Amino acid sequence: MQVGTGKSVLNGIAIGKIKIYKKKDTTISTTPVTDTGAELLRFEDAQQKAIAQQTALYEKALEEAGEDIAEVFNIHAMMLEDDDFVDAIKEIITKQKMCAEYAVKTAGTNQAAVFAAMDDPYLQARSADVMDIAQAMLDILQGTDVDSMQGTEPSILVAEDLAPSETVRLDKSLLLGFITREGSTNSHTAILARSMNIPALIQCKEIDDSWDGKMAVIDGYNACVYVDPTADLLKSLQKRQQEDKKKLALLQELKGKTNTTLDGTTINVYANIGGIGDVGAVQQNDAGGVGLFRSEFVYLNSKDYPTEEYQFEAYKQVVETLAPKKVIIRTCDIGADKTVDYMKLDHEENPALGYRAIRICLTRKDFFKTQLRALLRASAYGNLGIMFPMITSLRELHDAKNILDECKVELAAEGKKMGDIEVGTMIETPAAVLVADDLAEECDFFSIGTNDLTQYTCALDRQNAKLEPFANPHHPAVLREIKMTIDAGHRHGIWVGICGELGADTSLTETFLRMGVDELSVNPKSILPVRKKIRSIDLSKPAAAVVDEEAGEAEPQAEDPKAEAAPKAKSKAKAEPKA
Repeated sequence: MQVGTGKSVLNGIAIGKIKIYKKKDTTISTTPVTDTGAELLRFEDAQQKAIAQQTALYEKALEEAGEDIAEVFNIHAMMLEDDDFVDAIKEIITKQKMCAEYAVKTAGTNQAAVFAAMDDPYLQARSADVMDIAQAMLDILQGTDVDSMQGTEPSILVAEDLAPSETVRLDKSLLLGFITREGSTNSHTAILARSMNIPALIQCKEIDDSWDGKMAVIDGYNACVYVDPTADLLKSLQKRQQEDKKKLALLQELKGKTNTTLDGTTINVYANIGGIGDVGAVQQNDAGGVGLFRSEFVYLNSKDYPTEEYQFEAYKQVVETLAPKKVIIRTCDIGADKTVDYMKLDHEENPALGYRAIRICLTRKDFFKTQLRALLRASAYGNLGIMFPMITSLRELHDAKNILDECKVELAAEGKKMGDIEVGTMIETPAAVLVADDLAEECDFFSIGTNDLTQYTCALDRQNAKLEPFANPHHPAVLREIKMTIDAGHRHGIWVGICGELGADTSLTETFLRMGVDELSVNPKSILPVRKKIRSIDLSKPAAAVVDEEAGEAEPQAEDPKAEAAPKAKSKAKAEPKA
């Protein structure tokens, strides 16, 4: 038996024969061509076919993994039309008189190197995207059959690395799991694997060609692979795999049940989504509503500023489809790691602390009003809430609400229908936590964005893979900020939710319930596991101590929220019968 170790992408077990996938190393001619016009036509044909291919991959990823994940292929399609990239390819063909394959390969390598040399981790990661789209065109130019990588029987796929397009193109009925020598836990490929529930191991340096055809087991719980496992080990892991399947089946039985603890406390469990493509997942996983609709994907999917009518139809479709369930839509959170060319945002040395989210909206008032008008119009078709991101001061909240009021007056004068809406703010900076009492006076709800709150509290760039060893998602400072925010909200009678990644961390569910959280908004696939955890908790019993691994000390759980003296008259989450 051989054992390979790496980083696990998903806690799960995959058992089957290994299929080694090697990309063909096709030789590209370096001989000058005589007919550059013909080569330009070959390139343009490959470019259009590659764009169509990325669009098809977007649709496939949308169905299998959701809007957030699928968006990468829309970005790829736009990159295929990037003027700098296209001009560089044409220049090599016409000036150097080289074939289309050589031009695409060279321009792709050069552009990828530019991204890889940048300081910003997000832009560095775009290097892999450039190589992916260049390879897509090369495959078309060379007639490579990229769909034959899996063979004809279910297997564990082993490769040096997998591009996002390769991962989506895989036939899930033939894919038991995959192992790569390279890769990152934050790569698009890893995110795709988690979204599609595929056990995977990355950064496995022990990969060997001799593994091809051998029986193997990916043990995602222990971040390793066993090649030719012993009979006893195989039997043990098969048992664990069956237990996982039973747990998944049991989760399905929780559909239609309430998010109620053993002592009778009920909270809402909502879903985080990126667009209409995720609505099916909201319904399939029995979410009580949508706690975070990331409206920036409306902008990322457009090649120019989306019109009021376009946005209205997008928001209306989601709100109307899910009515009467609540849908909370976050206003545009463009900036930092999410940018679009048409907004012409300046390069910033530290974009995470820069011109983003509400800061863009408040300084581009017409841009902001277009979205707010669309949201207000959509509110007539269901239960819609509006949430402002990256608020750090009462002045910013006042300014945002004043613009919202302007839009209401305009629409009323135009005779446009509007519904009743809740207005809230995200709490995602230490500044917002410290002025939460002031903000709560002006809000109907808070939603705590733990991803950015952790980043700004711990001074750790969450896009920087080098900082992974320093990251502590359960940092006591962040947990205390969450408790402070919940207390501030309840002092002023508003409900408080959590919409960041920590909301789906079931090791913290009891902690959040004892803090008094009213709502947890998580990715759709986490709805039922979180519900199961909630239904196993008894808040009437004393809380067990939680060990802070970083400090090595016992950190007491938050006090029982029932001891909270302040009223929650405005809390709508607690009053809803079905969570």
